[in-house]
Amino acid sequence: MTAKNSLLAQVQSLVAEVFQVEPEIITRDTELGTFPQWDSMGHMDLMVALEERFGIPISADTISQLTAVSVILSYIQEKKND
Repeated sequence: MTAKNSLLAQVQSLVAEVFQVEPEIITRDTELGTFPQWDSMGHMDLMVALEERFGIPISADTISQLTAVSVILSYIQEKKND
């Protein structure tokens, strides 16, 4: 398993946990509004969970950009490489 797949699996697991859905339905294309739980309030819950799980800061400006799993993955990789 590559690090990228591992990161995807970690994000899938976290998104599934936050939104109480099965991890199998989370893909790189999953985004805000894909399911009812991922609304504006759910999005904030996800941002807090991402900060805690991955130990990365997420600014107010960034929150509005992290609206898809693919973008979240890129952001985490970028912050982990800083």
